Amino acid sequence: MSDRRFRATTAFQRHVANPLTRLMPFQTLLETTGRVSGQPRRTPLGGRRVGDAFWLVSEFGTKSQYVRNIQADPRVRVRIGGRWHHGTAHLLPDDDPVARLRTLPRGNSAAVKALGTQLLTIRVDLTD
Repeated sequence: MSDRRFRATTAFQRHVANPLTRLMPFQTLLETTGRVSGQPRRTPLGGRRVGDAFWLVSEFGTKSQYVRNIQADPRVRVRIGGRWHHGTAHLLPDDDPVARLRTLPRGNSAAVKALGTQLLTIRVDLTD
C-alpha cells in the first residue's frame, strides 16, 4: 500500500499540484540543484522559519527527489514570503518528524502525516 500511495501522491504532485503552486507568488519553494541535470529544481512545500533556520518534513524521506538532490548538493535556496534565501540543508534522521510537524503550519503538516510513509526532518541553515 505504501508504494502505491507514494506513486499516486508523487504523480499528482509532479503533474498537477506543483506546477500550479509554483506560480503562486508567496508559496514557499525549495530550490535544489538536480543531481543528474545540474539544473535548478523548485519544489513547493510547507515549513517554518525559526531564527536563521527553515524547518520542514519530507513525507517520503530519501525517496523524495528533492531529498536526493540535497544528498548530492546541500546548497539550496528557499523562497519564504516572496523573498529568496540561500542556505545549507541538513537531513536529520534522528529528529522526531511527528513532533516536528506539531511545530509547523497545520495544513501542510496534516497532509504530510496523512500521505507520508517515510517522514524525514530537514533543517536549512539560512545564510542571508
